[in-house]
Amino acid sequence: MREIYYIVSLVLCQLLFMFNKCQPYVPILTIEERAQYKAKIKSMFYHSYDSYLEHASGFDELMPISCSGMNTWGTFSLSLIDALDTLAIMGNYSEFRRVAKHLVDTVNFESNTNVSVFETNIRVVGGLLSAHLLSSKVGFEVEEGWPCNVKFAIAFDTPTGMPYGTVNFLHGVPENETPVTCTAGVGTYIVEFGALSRLTGDPIFEQKALAAIENLQSYRSKIGLFGNHINVQNGKWVATESGIGAGVDSYFEYLVKGALLLHMPRLMEIFYYDYELIKSYIMKSDWYVWVGMTSGSVTMPIFQSLETFFPGILTIVGDIEQAKKSLYNYHQIWKSYGFVPEFYDIGNNKPHKRDGYPLRPEFIESVLYLYQATKDPHLLNIGADVVDSIYHSARTDCGFATIKSVFDHSIEDRMESFFLAETLKYLYLLFDEDNFLHNKGTHGTIWKQSSTSKSTMKQSCIIGSGGYVFNTEAHPIDIAALSCCESNTQDISQFKNLKENLNLFNIILPKKMFEYKLDDHLLMQPLYEDNAPSNAVFTNDYNEQNSMNSTVITEISSTIHSSPESNSDGRIPQSIELEDKVELNSQYLNHSDFDLNAYFQELKQFANQLQNPTESISLEKSGYEHLFCPSQPFFSRLSLQGEIFE
Repeated sequence: MREIYYIVSLVLCQLLFMFNKCQPYVPILTIEERAQYKAKIKSMFYHSYDSYLEHASGFDELMPISCSGMNTWGTFSLSLIDALDTLAIMGNYSEFRRVAKHLVDTVNFESNTNVSVFETNIRVVGGLLSAHLLSSKVGFEVEEGWPCNVKFAIAFDTPTGMPYGTVNFLHGVPENETPVTCTAGVGTYIVEFGALSRLTGDPIFEQKALAAIENLQSYRSKIGLFGNHINVQNGKWVATESGIGAGVDSYFEYLVKGALLLHMPRLMEIFYYDYELIKSYIMKSDWYVWVGMTSGSVTMPIFQSLETFFPGILTIVGDIEQAKKSLYNYHQIWKSYGFVPEFYDIGNNKPHKRDGYPLRPEFIESVLYLYQATKDPHLLNIGADVVDSIYHSARTDCGFATIKSVFDHSIEDRMESFFLAETLKYLYLLFDEDNFLHNKGTHGTIWKQSSTSKSTMKQSCIIGSGGYVFNTEAHPIDIAALSCCESNTQDISQFKNLKENLNLFNIILPKKMFEYKLDDHLLMQPLYEDNAPSNAVFTNDYNEQNSMNSTVITEISSTIHSSPESNSDGRIPQSIELEDKVELNSQYLNHSDFDLNAYFQELKQFANQLQNPTESISLEKSGYEHLFCPSQPFFSRLSLQGEIFE
């Protein structure tokens, strides 16, 4: 009966699709059905992964029809590196350790090989960073440093500060290398390079990535738009179409993810500026088209599958309604053809020229983010559609193959590494709601810097407490680990003095609004979904005549506990419980005379004094980097865009 309801509603919805007013009735998946899909996704992963090991070991990618392997991006077992953190996320720690040791022993990045800077960064550097940060959880210690990172800095050695597209591991930029690269190839480094700088204490990586983004801003058109491809030698645009799809996509993605990961309001400022331009010129009736960068006129009313990442980004920044509208548009295409084609003619409602589907992850990534934000069960049904389509049409004896055409579901002999790294990972996380990556800050592991650490911060901190940021290849980076390992002595010492000697809340917030008792514990609190530390008692005693004239008391206690597994050096992380009550007078929520702008100006002035007592320094320039703490910080509410308790 459920299937009949669904088929009838789907037929009606197809008739109304042109009016964009329908979503079909879909029965909500039961708990048992969700568990079945989770198991099915895991079996799909191991069917592909085991086939890669058997038929394509040592090659970059599996060829799932011929059951053989091929090199694509660099001849260094790319699929194995890309899939490493997926093993940890699915709980296979022993295989993670085995593969990590194999890679350390066998992979050589000092070969005379030309590689794509962009692809190697997101797949290899991102994969190794994620593996390094997950190593303590799985019981494997990865050596500090990666042999392929420093070479990438050579690619940025151009007059504009924007990188070349190719680099040779031994010789740097190849002779006669084209100076033309895409916009995404300029702006998709801040997540990995920022993480490298924060982990190693070497600022060069972050500086190069930020300089590339900032320098790109100088080459906007008169109406503010970017083109698609630019000459990094002279800054002239070679392809002048502006959109959010291929060649541009991850530039927008990394503005938001970089801001979250590194606490950089400047990146969010750039994103919001770009988003206003997108809404003005590129977004048409909840679709995104291609326009001329100088005129803003539509040049190609084409939707590209790579654009399906954008609802996920809108979800992260809080524009949930727009994210839903666009995502449901994309899902209608999926239901019509079984997959999302590379190009889709919006005006004629049909795939356009490039009608294949190479098992891309962007659509399901947006579904995952939107589900985590809304818990709308309909999104689980969308995920189930994706699983069923791939399993039915792409499965071969040796893996899962690229869909050559969405019209007839013919296949071709390629399984890109991102199928293991991203598509199956996002699907698994959609149905595995208890996965450690979904930690909302309710627990973490206390980690103490060892005396041999290169970091100059010798103190304990909390890692694994949630808030992971995925790079564009779905490799998760732990924000807390970056704060834990950061080695800026001055920044850390200033914040440590603040924590020990000052009551920050009494200084920067309106007088007598907060009474805190556990300053040290509070400053180590994880970031919570609500707007205050979790061990708080909220009382409203400001005005008995207002609409909240009754006293509201909410008591929440949380435990920060350790992983049951020992660390790589054999130590068992200690456990700490935070159960003492902290009283917070909530009159700041209700005071009609409270001026948020003036409040924020006081905060900025105080932070300036904290940074340099003898000289006022603009926080817009410094990026609020002092308002953080070693764990998933309570103060990240203050550090991102300066929006207080939004």
